[in-house]
Amino acid sequence: MGLRDLLYGAYGRRLERSLDPDVLPRHVGIILDGNRRWAKAFGASSSHGHRAGADKVLEVMGWCADEGIEVVTLYLLSTDNLSRPADELEPLIGIVQDAVARVAATGRWKVHPVGALDLLPEPTAGRLRELAERTAGITTGVVNVAIGYGGRQEIAAAVRSLLLEHAERGTSLTDLAEVLDVEHIAAHLYTKGQPDPDLVIRTSGEQRLSGFLLWQTAHSEFFFTEVLWPAFRKVDFLRALRSYAARERRYGV
Repeated sequence: MGLRDLLYGAYGRRLERSLDPDVLPRHVGIILDGNRRWAKAFGASSSHGHRAGADKVLEVMGWCADEGIEVVTLYLLSTDNLSRPADELEPLIGIVQDAVARVAATGRWKVHPVGALDLLPEPTAGRLRELAERTAGITTGVVNVAIGYGGRQEIAAAVRSLLLEHAERGTSLTDLAEVLDVEHIAAHLYTKGQPDPDLVIRTSGEQRLSGFLLWQTAHSEFFFTEVLWPAFRKVDFLRALRSYAARERRYGV
């Protein structure tokens, strides 16, 4: 271990001690970005970058557990990602699936897939359902794995589910329109029953949501870092928590 690592370790421990557990986020959303750029910088393949990113997922979930974070949502694969060339998409889906299985194997997190599983290869969709069923009894934390996910698609699916539910009850569209409010739609989102994200972290320097939890992030705080996802360090994570803790949340304009 070099001097640089020792200094970062000491800084990280001091930073962690300074955090007040009472003001840490309950729900953290993470947009994992930069795997391919990280691999390119080393002259490696995209798959190498995705595998390094998968290793980082397990590490970051450990940090979240250490800080007592109750809910984590990982943006692993968007609906847009599904249009990538097959020679990149097929190994990527396998890497993502394995990453989720490794998180489930810790016994710390209940796995909750969020996204259109019907757009995924059936073996992958089946594996995600199996992991969700296997971890259903875990109460120490929830990890939402956003795979085949799009924010607009989620809202459309929630509205569709709401309309079908009321159609089965015999509610007319006119009657529904008179009482419809945001809570009716929220009750049909993938994350129903969960707190909305308090903090959203995005790596790689991009400053946009890319369709991530469009409904749920209405009042979230955001932390953008230039660090590429595979290079994301615990000190970067702690800086995000410190930034969140220092903010005055207004829940409005």
